[in-house]
Amino acid sequence: MKTTFLMLAAGAALFATSALAEPYVDYTPLKGVWHVTRVKVEPNRVDDYVTGLKKLWAPGEEVAKKHGVIDSYAIRIKINPADGQANVLLIEHIPNMAMMEVDQARDQAIEKEVLALTPKTQADAKVKEFDGYRTFVGDDYWTDIEFTK
Repeated sequence: MKTTFLMLAAGAALFATSALAEPYVDYTPLKGVWHVTRVKVEPNRVDDYVTGLKKLWAPGEEVAKKHGVIDSYAIRIKINPADGQANVLLIEHIPNMAMMEVDQARDQAIEKEVLALTPKTQADAKVKEFDGYRTFVGDDYWTDIEFTK
């Protein structure tokens, strides 16, 4: 009886293993990567934060876009933030992983352009204000896949 049970259990284990998904057979990884910064903002300050990002963050994203480092960016606001987690997502799409490599000329040009957009004292004051009501929760990189037919 014990031997029969062990044989049945071993047989069930063989059939219970799931098939492994195969890249380019079951799905295709797409180029590019999504950089997602998760931020928890005090609920009564989300509008202030988004308005500040429009003035401080978005212009810098446009510079990065102009240089080809990103090809799109977005902000997502969580509509049910009661769980205490991040309620704002800052999202950038990097067209290919090579754009994440160091490029001194490009990086210094971007830095110069971004710093010219907003006076340092004004930018520092805004960041200090942000830090009074926001907390960075996570910084993630995601990739897209497509299911094959």
